[in-house]
Amino acid sequence: MSAPVESVEILLIEDDPQDAFLVEELLADTALSAHITWFSTLHEAREHLPSFRGCVLLDLNLPDAGGMELLREVLTSAESAAVVVLTGFDDEHEGVAAVAAGAQDYLVKGHVDGSLLARSLRYSVERQRSDENARQLREAELYARENMRLERGLLPQVLLDRSPLTHRAFYRPGRKRALVGGDFFDAIEKDGTTHVIVGDVSGHGPDEAALGVSLRIAWRALVMGGVPEESVLPALEEILISERAQEEMYATLCQVSLDTGAETLRIRLFGHPPPLVITDHVAEVVASPRPPLGAFPEVETVVDEVPFPRGATLMLYTDGLVDAYDDSPERLGVEGLQRILSDVVGAGTSVVDLPEHLVDEAERRNGGPLQDDVAMLLITHGDQG
Repeated sequence: MSAPVESVEILLIEDDPQDAFLVEELLADTALSAHITWFSTLHEAREHLPSFRGCVLLDLNLPDAGGMELLREVLTSAESAAVVVLTGFDDEHEGVAAVAAGAQDYLVKGHVDGSLLARSLRYSVERQRSDENARQLREAELYARENMRLERGLLPQVLLDRSPLTHRAFYRPGRKRALVGGDFFDAIEKDGTTHVIVGDVSGHGPDEAALGVSLRIAWRALVMGGVPEESVLPALEEILISERAQEEMYATLCQVSLDTGAETLRIRLFGHPPPLVITDHVAEVVASPRPPLGAFPEVETVVDEVPFPRGATLMLYTDGLVDAYDDSPERLGVEGLQRILSDVVGAGTSVVDLPEHLVDEAERRNGGPLQDDVAMLLITHGDQG
């Protein structure tokens, strides 16, 4: 059985009616199924070029344009199309130059039969598609590498070597993988106090991710530089306001601090979902909320102190979890997350394995991958079980 004949859309830009008729006659005698749209000037064809995705058969000598300047305009306007140049016998050097400039092929008028014309058109279209696929692959690879660099900036190696706390970090990208988010976390022990942060910049995209990286690195620098605890987040808010790309960008954030030997946490909450504490049961940390960073800078920070006994685990997370659906049109929310976490912990899951089990169950209830990325940091007051 023979393969089906390929159909090629041809946009012919040729001022000579006899040459245009000859192209139609030559292709009529071949197996190539071609649909030809003919224009005699560049002016007539100009509005059709941007959306055209077939093959442009271009005479380099038109009444209103010609030469390499004409070719450059067609190549720029018809980015998704293949371009084959028609030249006269005395102008064959123009065809060679045209291929060097980006045309897929060139043909010399009067020296072309139907078979050669059909083969050139088919080859040019396939080569254009191959070049386009290769370009898209390169762009995807570059974007993936950029995402990896951004994620490394958002999700660092925490500095808890001298802290009494152990940790388990977790990150899983959401369904919107094409757009990297601004979820970030970090943890540092400094001068006998362990500081932990989790945050999320509003929106998805490179601006949000870059701002998240800036905030995470700035927070680490402020803490490691010995800035007083009560001054760290006000300074971070100033950095957010100066670095954000749009005035409406903001970041939700939760910071907790624990002095070595103490069993009480200091928590500062900025529009972020509250942490959960795991002991013999799961409880929501009750903290006084403040608007997100960058929303209302004049509002003062509120500090709450909550119990954190030895053996307990604090779970900080971003809102990709609580925004999941709960086997219904309703969102999971903090209460729903608390119920799932209670079930997972009640099944004997260790802290090390808890994040995967928790997100797997949230995805099951959501009916598939979560919309947003999930960043999670579990801090245990003592060894992890």
